[in-house]
Formats: sequence, C-alpha cells, structure tokens
Amino acid sequence: MMKTSTTTAGIDTSKSKLDVAVHGRTEHWQVANSLAGWRILTTKLTETGVSRIGIEATGGYERGVVEHLRAAGFTVMVLQPIQVKAYGRVHLRRAKNDVLDAVLIAACAAAIDQVRDAPDPRLAELAEHLTFLEQIEDDIKRSKTRLEHIHEPGLRRLVLGDIARLKARWLAQIRYLARRLRAHRDLAARLDLVLSIPGIGERTALALLICMPELGRVSREEAAALAGLAPFDNDSGQHRGQRRIAGGRARLRRSLFAAALPAAFRWNKALVALYTRLTAAGKAHNAALIATGHRDRQ
Repeated sequence: MMKTSTTTAGIDTSKSKLDVAVHGRTEHWQVANSLAGWRILTTKLTETGVSRIGIEATGGYERGVVEHLRAAGFTVMVLQPIQVKAYGRVHLRRAKNDVLDAVLIAACAAAIDQVRDAPDPRLAELAEHLTFLEQIEDDIKRSKTRLEHIHEPGLRRLVLGDIARLKARWLAQIRYLARRLRAHRDLAARLDLVLSIPGIGERTALALLICMPELGRVSREEAAALAGLAPFDNDSGQHRGQRRIAGGRARLRRSLFAAALPAAFRWNKALVALYTRLTAAGKAHNAALIATGHRDRQ
C-alpha cells in the first residue's frame, strides 16, 4: 500500500498581514489579511499542493481567512497558542519572528494525527453576536459599578438610562440568537434539550450551543475538558497535589459557572444536594460550584 503524504502550511496571523510557510520546504510568503490577500493565498496554496493548513488563534484576526480557506476546500486547523508554544518547547525552538512562527505552526499542524471536523458554519457565524452579548454584559457591570459612586440625582438618571438601554439591547440579542437557532430544526431540538435541564436558562443554553458545537458528539470527559471544568491531577511520586481546573474555553466556563450558582441554591434539586454534600464535607464554595457546573454540563 502506497503511503500518501499531506502537504501542510502554517499561517502566522496579525491584524494587517499573514505570513505563510510550507512544512518541510524553504518557501514562504506574505499576503495582506484582507479579501484580496486571501484570494492570492488560496491560489498560492493550491499551486503549492497544500491541502492542510494550521493557523494560530489570535483573538479573531484569523476568522476571515479561516472561513475563506475552508470555503475553498482546504482543511484548516485552528491551533491554540498553548499548543504551538508547547510544540516549540519540545523541539527547542526559541528564535521568534513572523516567518519562524509560521514555520513552527506548520510543523505543529503536520504533527497532529487527528484533525477535528470544521465547526458548524451556522453556529460559527453566531459567535460574533455572542461576543457582542458578552460585551453588553460587561458594559452593564461597569455602569452598575459607576452608579455605586454617584450620588448627584442628575448623573444617576443618566447612568440608569444607560443601564436600561443596555438591558434592552441585551434582551434583543438574546431573542435574535434564539430566533436564528430555531430557524434550523436540529439546532432548535438541541436548544430545547439543553433548556430542559433545571437551572439552565436561555443565556446559558445559547452559550453552550455556540461555544461548544461538539456537544452531543464528545464524551462527558471531553466536554468537561473543553469547558475548562475538568480537574487535572497534580501528583508526583508520593506527592498528591490538589486537583485544579485549567484551560478550556473561558467564555463557556464563565457561562456555566454563572448558571451553577442559582442552580445549586434553588433551581436544580440534584445540584442543590451535590453542593450541600460537598460543602458539608469541607469543600470550599468555589470548588463546590465548579463541581456543580461540571455536573450541570453533563
């Protein structure tokens, strides 16, 4: 049986440009991080015979080129910075510039055997709306904090007006996201299933579906790790360290943690019992809440 090889490229992303390198080759080039640049990149990658592409997540600057390349038929792996950094450490690669970063990303992508399926484009396009929703929530928190230090009636009315407008915008975004999901029968069924869990409200359900498109296709342990709620061992020899959660998707973890608080005190009998049992056994409040968030996600 003839062994086939996959040609892999790595892309280092910034706001204005993309540095590209092909794994195992000396060729590399740079294009603008714009639609015109993405078209040039697609042509060059096709001419080079590249079929797999690794690109490091950079806070959203990679989103446009990722969608463009996937639409063009390429397999695109969005790597977390910690993955690329760990690979560089293992291979003792310390030098750093944009071209070398692209080379490192290409090597890291080539070394990964299992490539996850591309996320559901219907959910991916809603991610920006979820981000906007989170930003509105942050704005509301800041306005409420500001209000605590304002006593002049006229200024208080201004801030209270701002809070009311932000809350109306927040509610409109919730309704928009729910409407977009319910436009698809399968996504509507998944949303209703998550909402059937006592203590899970529409806000948390939306975050679960959009931030974890793998939901329903991964094990409970994998889902907990993706949500950043899986406690990791910290043992060595005779030492037994404290288990701590780490990594995962911070936005999803915050949503689940926020949902766990009222659920563990009021809405979900199983979680109320779990929280009570853990705190009675000496577990700290936050540790017990993390456990309820983990169980709530299951």
